[in-house]
Amino acid sequence: MPAGNFPVKTGSCTLNKHPGTLPFQPHAGRSPAARGADPMRCRPSRRSVNWRAAGLLAIASAMQPALAWNDFGHMVVAAVAYRRLTPQARAESMRLLRLNPDYPQWARGEPAGLRDEVAFMRAATWPDAIKHFPGYIDDGERPSGPDAGRNTGYADHLQHRYWHFIDIPFSPDGTPLPPIPAPNAVTQIDVFRRVLHDPGADSALKSYDLVWLLHLVGDLHQPLHAVSRFTRELPGGDAGGNRVRLCRPPCREELHAFWDAAAGSARSPEAALRLARQLPAAPAAAAAADPADWARESVRVAERQVYPALGPGPGPYHLTPAYRARARLIAQQRLALAGARLARLLNAAFRRPAAPRATR
Repeated sequence: MPAGNFPVKTGSCTLNKHPGTLPFQPHAGRSPAARGADPMRCRPSRRSVNWRAAGLLAIASAMQPALAWNDFGHMVVAAVAYRRLTPQARAESMRLLRLNPDYPQWARGEPAGLRDEVAFMRAATWPDAIKHFPGYIDDGERPSGPDAGRNTGYADHLQHRYWHFIDIPFSPDGTPLPPIPAPNAVTQIDVFRRVLHDPGADSALKSYDLVWLLHLVGDLHQPLHAVSRFTRELPGGDAGGNRVRLCRPPCREELHAFWDAAAGSARSPEAALRLARQLPAAPAAAAAADPADWARESVRVAERQVYPALGPGPGPYHLTPAYRARARLIAQQRLALAGARLARLLNAAFRRPAAPRATR
């Protein structure tokens, strides 16, 4: 195996994790109708309205459920992490976050004692929020071309929606599996983490990479952000549960949205803080530092906990109260684990170098 490749095996697939690899390129010029039949293209967005667009929520809620792992879940992850940061990591994180153009809005109106913590939490929602900012370009759900993996900081106005997840394919019935698109959440966490460790990297770039890391570590712990199930009934894959319905039209609830919201639906930082304080301590598995391991773990959760109660097709399927209760517990466990791992990542990146030993 070439140096730098790390296999991620799950079910009947293997992920060769290499930040520079682009194993799949979508064809240009295809219509949405044509892309709909493609196994790796034209999925609905995995994200909902952001915290700055709360005014649109009332309109959207008539059509689809709120996707709470978007804002609430990400703020919970950040709140768990913030309280585990060393003083050095906390100070450096806040220094870098103040370089984000939206920092004043994150901290506005908060009491002095909570201002930094709430700003840190809201920063974790920024990569979703830019999907609704004027001037940011929707470059699709699939990476395409050399700009897909670029890391140029706040001057980059691509939305990079494909950074939010990794589609590790699996099949319970032997359906053929496609390659895994890159860049993705795993490759980008590695890219951004290396920049934070680099003492010579530009602070503005570190700020950009930090807000993405706050978000992507949480994303990778949502089981359906790491998997796509391929079956004879869905030979093109279920797009992380986006193609699995939980009700009949005109209702639009689908499996991915359900799991996005499984941890709760509150939208305020205060509610996220309350849940973060109530979560059980993360298990010993929090020590795992490789995002490829986190992706494998999410796939196992999806295979063992998300899909077994469902049929192989697009549904609709009824989720029992017991399934919903179990999903809520699993989601909260995943948030606690993501927060602990995020803190470990930042504490390592911002560790103060040891003072040189005195010589005689």
